[in-house]
Amino acid sequence: MANRGETLSRIAQRASEVGVEVWFHAADLDSPQWIGHGSDEPVVMASVLKVPVAITLAHLAASKTIDLSEHLRVAPRGSAPSSFGLATFQHDVTISLHDLAVLMTGISDNLAADIIIERVGKDRIAENLNRLGCEVTAVPQTCQEVLDTISEDLRLLAEEDGWPPSLPRLRALRALQPAQTCRTTPREMTQLLRKIWLDEASDPQACGMVRRWMELQVWPHRLRSGFPDDSVRTAGKTGTLPAVRNEVGVIRYADGGRYAVSVFTEASDARAIVPERDSFIGYVAAQAVDWLRSPPSGGAL
Repeated sequence: MANRGETLSRIAQRASEVGVEVWFHAADLDSPQWIGHGSDEPVVMASVLKVPVAITLAHLAASKTIDLSEHLRVAPRGSAPSSFGLATFQHDVTISLHDLAVLMTGISDNLAADIIIERVGKDRIAENLNRLGCEVTAVPQTCQEVLDTISEDLRLLAEEDGWPPSLPRLRALRALQPAQTCRTTPREMTQLLRKIWLDEASDPQACGMVRRWMELQVWPHRLRSGFPDDSVRTAGKTGTLPAVRNEVGVIRYADGGRYAVSVFTEASDARAIVPERDSFIGYVAAQAVDWLRSPPSGGAL
């Protein structure tokens, strides 16, 4: 039998080794069992915000408020910087709302996300999150607006303190303060995933679309890294900002076991290329799911 305390201790030890603080929540989708640490603390979403955006878009489509076949013309413009996706295009493109959602979730395309947010409206996203019982989760900014605050804050820090800024000053960025940016809790994100996977977040077709969009994710370096087995399927959404690495998703086993996991981390420094911090997210998920698959006791989700 797995030991909950030992599982949490191993995760804490590994977090210390790789230089991160971690908040997580993991739940069996077919039982009340869960495990977590800091599960109800507000955390920065970063691009995890695209999950609430996706389920709102799908729900509005299901209610015939929005037509996913609607085509939009996207012109090259100053947009949320990215080394992939629409932000790298040099010519106009015409694309459907559905395909924008695929880009938003599959490759975390910031421009695609912002176009959807503009089309859907922040008020509708907030209304949908309220409908789904999310008390903390909020998407008050687009990706561009989040990144704009980082640019503004870094410019001010450089003028005041020189460059590079100290880590304490860097952590003061508005984009790294849950109260001042897009935010959630690990438990709320796991609960949202649970509703999406159990067709409780909207009608089955809408929930199925979001599941499919998340299954198309191309990034294997975080959540997927904890499950190096072809028989195990994952669907996820990453989130990244200075010192922040996150991922939420669902792991499915060949025996039918289904587990929602939400992992949020903040590093002890702002280095961008630290592979062990990416794979740490997979480690947390694997440890948590191992416990869930043979738990001695647990609590209700």
